[in-house]
Amino acid sequence: MSLVKDAMEKSYIIDKTTTPDGYGGVITKYVEGAEILVAYSFNTSTEARVAAMQGTDNRFTLLTKRSVILRYNDIVKRDRDGKYFRVTSDGDDNRTPKAAGLDLRAVEAEEWEITQDE
Repeated sequence: MSLVKDAMEKSYIIDKTTTPDGYGGVITKYVEGAEILVAYSFNTSTEARVAAMQGTDNRFTLLTKRSVILRYNDIVKRDRDGKYFRVTSDGDDNRTPKAAGLDLRAVEAEEWEITQDE
């Protein structure tokens, strides 16, 4: 697992918070939550390239330790460049068994842009 472990980068799970705006609505803020280690793998499959040409975002596979369960629509921020990734699969579905030498869980994700309410 050392190659995967060496590829893991400091990242943060982004938490969504809401507060009243004083006029009956809400203000949505995204804040850095727990720090995690993630290995990012760009999806270069033919299907992903065709989808990108049709306007979809770049696709990635995110690898974490088994103990980190990312769920559909979770947002992860990569510390190195500040890029955001929105999880498009469920982390419960794809993990190595406890008996395996690899301690990994995989999710699919797309590049994403956060818009903060003002």
